[in-house]
Amino acid sequence: MKLYYSPGACSLASHIALHESGLPFQAIAAPTKTHRLPDGTDYYAINPLGYVPLLELDDGTRLAEGAAILQYIADQVPERHLAPPYGTLPRYRLMSWLSFISSELHKNFSPLFNPASPEEVKAASRERLAGRLRWVNDQLEGHEWLLGADFSVADAYLFTVTNWAPRVGVDLAPFARINELRSRMQGRPAVLAALRAEGLLA
Repeated sequence: MKLYYSPGACSLASHIALHESGLPFQAIAAPTKTHRLPDGTDYYAINPLGYVPLLELDDGTRLAEGAAILQYIADQVPERHLAPPYGTLPRYRLMSWLSFISSELHKNFSPLFNPASPEEVKAASRERLAGRLRWVNDQLEGHEWLLGADFSVADAYLFTVTNWAPRVGVDLAPFARINELRSRMQGRPAVLAALRAEGLLA
């Protein structure tokens, strides 16, 4: 498999999941600013939308969208318990978390990275994010991970988007449980491997 990623972008979650899975894969940098692969290929020729992540399977099939990729990776190695089995309530809770992180957290960070966003738009995004993060923090009461006692690919996604907070003026200090989850994530070998591969470790 090939994972097309941009360092530190949302594709980091898929990168972490692949390291957690133990599956063989090749990580190919597709920087969102240049859209040029290391060999000079125009990334738009591979993904016309130009964004990451994109997972290319061994038969050449390509799968886009982070939430789908995360679940695909998890389902290849059910023995690793990266996602609950399909048809169970915990699996639907996983999908709920992936949808929430995508629509309520990830998308609200987007205006903060856009230099053209007016300051009032950025202020509104920070306010929305603070409210959503407060809710996530509340949900983590009594739980180590988003699904309770078990790590899942949703935790990789939450870790990835909250990594952006210091870069755009979003304060995570009030959210002790989120920070505890982040600390647990930083102790996982797969997380360190993905961060190191993307050049995100000092």
